[in-house]
Amino acid sequence: MKRPGRSRMRQLADAAAVLAAAMLLMGAADKPSDRLANAAQEARARALFQQFRCVVCQNESIDESEADLAQDLRRIVRGQIAHGRTDDQVRAFLVQRYGEFILLKPPLNPANAALWLAPLALVAAGGAYIWTRAKAPAAGEPDLTPEEERALRRLQR
Repeated sequence: MKRPGRSRMRQLADAAAVLAAAMLLMGAADKPSDRLANAAQEARARALFQQFRCVVCQNESIDESEADLAQDLRRIVRGQIAHGRTDDQVRAFLVQRYGEFILLKPPLNPANAALWLAPLALVAAGGAYIWTRAKAPAAGEPDLTPEEERALRRLQR
């Protein structure tokens, strides 16, 4: 016996599966003609795509970005790999061309040390402030003035 509504649930499940598959394939949205014929080289290119920032989208890798510049950068990376460049050479080429900003995870060096160390310094300063405030004696009530003491004694009688 068929349960009512079962086919409707099945249709919804199928639609959800198709939608999920489409979303997963968005990362591979390049034209197939752009991809490298050698699967190992294409895998290297895909790994490199995730290391480079889309300078249009800022915090997205060129693998995730749909911007035209990201597509151009993917073509450049694939071209470099097709010409036999190593991953380090491809990285150096893009850094020379776009600066360290192109790297999603730039290395720590004297030029950007303040950017890496500032959050740590802020946390340390905040912790030191909280620690010193906790160690300081609690401010109690101020002593009564002589006039207030006389008034208190009168009230206590």
